[in-house]
Amino acid sequence: MRASYSCDPLLTRGRLVVEEESAHRTCFQRDRDRIIHSSAFRRLKHKTQVFVEHEGDYFRTRLTHSIEVAQVARTMAGALGLNEELTEAIALAHDLGHTPFGHTGEDALDALMQPYGGFDHNAQAVKIVTALERHYADFDGLNLTWETLEGLAKHNGPVTGDLPHVLSEYNARHDLELHTFASAEAQIAALSDDIAYNNHDLHDGLRAGLFSEDDIRALPIVGDAFMQVDQLYPTLESSRRMHEALRRVFGVMVSDVIQTSRNILVKSAVETVLDVRALDHAVIIFSNDLWHDLKVIREFLFIRMYRAPSVVQMRERVTKVVEELFPLFMNQTNLLPAEWQVDIENAKDETALARIVSDYISGMTDRFAQQEHTRLLG
Repeated sequence: MRASYSCDPLLTRGRLVVEEESAHRTCFQRDRDRIIHSSAFRRLKHKTQVFVEHEGDYFRTRLTHSIEVAQVARTMAGALGLNEELTEAIALAHDLGHTPFGHTGEDALDALMQPYGGFDHNAQAVKIVTALERHYADFDGLNLTWETLEGLAKHNGPVTGDLPHVLSEYNARHDLELHTFASAEAQIAALSDDIAYNNHDLHDGLRAGLFSEDDIRALPIVGDAFMQVDQLYPTLESSRRMHEALRRVFGVMVSDVIQTSRNILVKSAVETVLDVRALDHAVIIFSNDLWHDLKVIREFLFIRMYRAPSVVQMRERVTKVVEELFPLFMNQTNLLPAEWQVDIENAKDETALARIVSDYISGMTDRFAQQEHTRLLG
């Protein structure tokens, strides 16, 4: 049974372009399906999570990460009586705006775009689903519901101050109320992202040999999980032992969010989704104790994984790819595919041109970016 403060598809604020609704799917189901069928979603298969896509077939990519986030999000939404379909749609789309090479590619592109308004992957996700996907006869983008767009724009909290130009331009014609918190469904998608990457980065780091089981046994939550497994299965082989321990870590994080958020929702006395948005605080959070434990885990991952010498070496290589492709395309726009040439011809100034080049590069997969760099620059 859904809670009164969940998002009801029958009460949606609708789409920017009015459409006849489906006879078989709710509006949020339809949003989810459009996201899954989008070109940007398919490209996530070959985009970096932490390890560059070609480094190993078993490491997470942006696509598998997004699927894991959606699975966690649906579980928590169901437990809290929220709309699972809307939560899933936001979770599946939250990383659509990522560049090739993960945060390394984003940092490089953001630096190059500073004279033109910068680059932000969350804002880029909104641009993709509102403009850059061009498959439908009646509109650019996916024409998603207001609730899904709100969730993409502000799942990490209110967006205030100097807005990314993408959000500012879209918000001028379709007000997403960026100054408020998003629905509880969107907030769940944000924390599901944290849960998924904290868990699977430990797994991928172990597989890559960046640290050992003994190293992570000293971490909060993780050490207790290994102890439980060893007590239950004292002779378990290493790979199964690791999996059993990390799935318990997963469970601890999910259970903590559900219980903590349930208590906050009761204390806040919210009755509708409008009440959730009107609060001055989030309603979906970790407990203080778990949040402290996660900070310790994140600090460990930052030092031992994200800044490991082999990862840093790859970061330097792929940063060069982005840094050299951008000025090349700015000076030789004819190198962009034919379908981009109309936009280039309509660009009114250098800023508009830079944003087109940024859209093109950010949409590349790891593999294609490296292939183009080799083909064009040797």
